Amino acid sequence: MNYQKLDAALATALNDVQNSQETSLGVFIHTEPILDSAATSFLETLGVSGVTSGKDIFTATLSPNAISQLSEQPWVMSLKRSQQLRLVNRRINTGKLGV
Repeated sequence: MNYQKLDAALATALNDVQNSQETSLGVFIHTEPILDSAATSFLETLGVSGVTSGKDIFTATLSPNAISQLSEQPWVMSLKRSQQLRLVNRRINTGKLGV
């Protein structure tokens, strides 16, 4: 695995996963803008959807094993952890404004 291509959040998440074959990590895959057919096929084999030439950022849910394989590809620039955002339902208490 090429850890230089992983952001800190993804590297940390990889250490916490028990099963290296389980597709459990959401990632952003940053690639070179123009992918050849071999790179396109490789991404599609891993289950990445929407792979088209000219596009350079893809999202996917991958296993640690797949992330390791991707990190070794020369056309992959970086891999970043994607996390589901949560809405925060709380009121901001402004109190009384004034002197």
